[in-house]
Amino acid sequence: MTETIRIGRDAIEISHPEKVLFTDPDITKLELARHYERVGRVMLPHVRRRPLALQAYPQGIDHPGFFLKSIPSHFPDWISTATVAKKGGTVTHVVADNAATLVYLAGQNVITPHIWLSRADEPSKPDRLILDFDPSPGIGFAAVREAAREAGARLRDAGLVPHAMVTGSRGIHVVCPLRRGPSFSAVHAYARAIAEAMVADAPQHLTLEWRRADRGARIYVDVNRINYAQHAVAPYGVRALPRAPVAMPIEWDELDDPRLEPGSWTVANAAERVADQGDAWKGIGSRARALPRAAS
Repeated sequence: MTETIRIGRDAIEISHPEKVLFTDPDITKLELARHYERVGRVMLPHVRRRPLALQAYPQGIDHPGFFLKSIPSHFPDWISTATVAKKGGTVTHVVADNAATLVYLAGQNVITPHIWLSRADEPSKPDRLILDFDPSPGIGFAAVREAAREAGARLRDAGLVPHAMVTGSRGIHVVCPLRRGPSFSAVHAYARAIAEAMVADAPQHLTLEWRRADRGARIYVDVNRINYAQHAVAPYGVRALPRAPVAMPIEWDELDDPRLEPGSWTVANAAERVADQGDAWKGIGSRARALPRAAS
């Protein structure tokens, strides 16, 4: 059995559309593909021209999944690609340059597309800075919202333009668009300095400890996505968790809302939010700023 999804001139066939990929409640492969169809217009500007790492679950989220980086040979030739350097050679990634690609990937059991922080034409020059606030179990989301607001204030004082996204998992990403030029190491060093200053000011609440066992009841300030070939969940990407939560870009002032949760949006209501409010990150690239010389 197949189901056809039409996007403009493209017709994407979804095989086994009735396959259940999520439980609690049951959500099928077709419902996943329909999500990417509905949000494709607003999602595309955030993923276009970026190498993708694809998190696939052929048997659903109750079974082991895997990351797919090198494009499989059976993918159709209309799928855009980018060949980038890796240690000892190269790897060819999928690039989603149209909404049809996002739907096709869902049909291949790809639940979550993850994006590079650089674009394929200059993969060693990041154009995004990300601080990921990842709470330890038991920490209320109010503390995560407060940490994100504090990061935004520091970044704004330095001349950058912070944007917020609930990840659909546990935390919040604070993202600043950058003008390309500095290397990953330079951007990482800058973000690390911001994180170190935050931790120094609130060591009882924040940590830079990479090992979960060493974090205690604190929020991990993760800057390690800012490295060549590393990646972050794509805006509007679905997470491989019960209810199929969605990584949702939000307006900055929504961080003040005590009702906000990392899984506030799912495949059941994400498209409705987009239809009502549009893309909270619309035009994010036009707000790119040069990397400041020193963290403050």
